Amino acid sequence: MVMRRVVKLTAFGAPQVLSIVREALAPLAPGEVRVRQTAIGFNFIDIYQRKGVYPLPLPTGLGFEAAGVVDAVGSEVAGIRVGDRVAYMNAGVGAYADLRNVPADKLVTLPETITDAAAATLLFKGMTAQYLLRRTYPVQAGDLLLVHSAAGGVGQILTRWATALGAEVIGTTGSPHKHEAARAAGCVAVVDLNDPDWPEAFLTASGGRKARVVYDAVGKDTLIRSLDCAAPFGLVVCYGASSGKAPAVDPELLNKKGCLFLTRPSVFPHNANPATFRANAADLFDAIARGHVTVDIGGRFALDAIVEVHRAAEERRCSGALLITP
Repeated sequence: MVMRRVVKLTAFGAPQVLSIVREALAPLAPGEVRVRQTAIGFNFIDIYQRKGVYPLPLPTGLGFEAAGVVDAVGSEVAGIRVGDRVAYMNAGVGAYADLRNVPADKLVTLPETITDAAAATLLFKGMTAQYLLRRTYPVQAGDLLLVHSAAGGVGQILTRWATALGAEVIGTTGSPHKHEAARAAGCVAVVDLNDPDWPEAFLTASGGRKARVVYDAVGKDTLIRSLDCAAPFGLVVCYGASSGKAPAVDPELLNKKGCLFLTRPSVFPHNANPATFRANAADLFDAIARGHVTVDIGGRFALDAIVEVHRAAEERRCSGALLITP
């Protein structure tokens, strides 16, 4: 019997509802691979699910991405061998564990140039940036972008990659002490969201020019006013809700604000097909190899400190990605 340590959520609520249990791992099913995890990523969606904003059937695990080494291979698995370094971000919740069975078609083999820590902290966030920059809107040189939460994990990756593509990025942060991180990622200017006149501050920073695309991961507190920052026929992308669920938007408002486009995409549909997932991952790995995407680990925590991970994230004590090690 193979035993593992795994984080369980039995009730929605504050970070302390999370607990670590020791349990038997199910035998491998055909098509599955057992991964001994070495690095686990944290994402804000984990908080939304823990709090019940995006409710899951209870009890449940949490976490979407991790990297590790293949420990065993089930029948009907081809192309993956024991000892391979692999990562995933679309195998369902349950990454907060030291050992996990994962469908082989959800795994990507890591090149030597990508460390386990980089994969675990970049895959989910990097693949999010990948579809935002490549699919939601193909960013072009000269585009002006407004990136909310530019000092966060996705925000920094999005800013660096967009800048490498030749775009000009103005970022926002929720606290002044994060301005330097946003600037280091490539923002030409940074706006404090605590300023009640932040849309006007954005227009001042841009010289009166509005954004071709507004990337809004904040949601409730920013979405309506994000519409004021988009150029005519521009696009507002609501891809997160760190302040709460975004409000409903009357289509007529989009007309009045400049015939705007509004979308609410997510990373999982963009990577549902295994071949597409691996192609998108290859695009991300190429961006990493070129130096367009780099990992900024803002905090490292043991799996046993999972409650503290969630507290640190909610209190916005860390800039960049958070890494969890089993």
